[in-house]
Amino acid sequence: MKKSVLLSLMAIGIMCNVSAMNVSEIANNKIVINNTDEYVKIKSSELTPPVIEEILKQYPTSKLGAAYKNNSGEFKLVMVLKSGTRRTVYIDQYGNWINKK
Repeated sequence: MKKSVLLSLMAIGIMCNVSAMNVSEIANNKIVINNTDEYVKIKSSELTPPVIEEILKQYPTSKLGAAYKNNSGEFKLVMVLKSGTRRTVYIDQYGNWINKK
């Protein structure tokens, strides 16, 4: 019983605090969006030598279907495997593989 009364008082206090914000305070809040995961399509000739070495080492029988790069120097590669299936892999400019899902 005490917990429910305390919880309802806290909820009322939070609602009153939110409703008391001035319009100027709400307008001054800024949202910053980091677009580091935005990849731009590139030519395969723009890949760095360490990336090419790692591709040849890990996917010797596969072909490069497409290559993309983001602002932080990471590459998104679409590999076409020998079986015909496509696999998307991520690698940085130094040839280090990145696990993304």
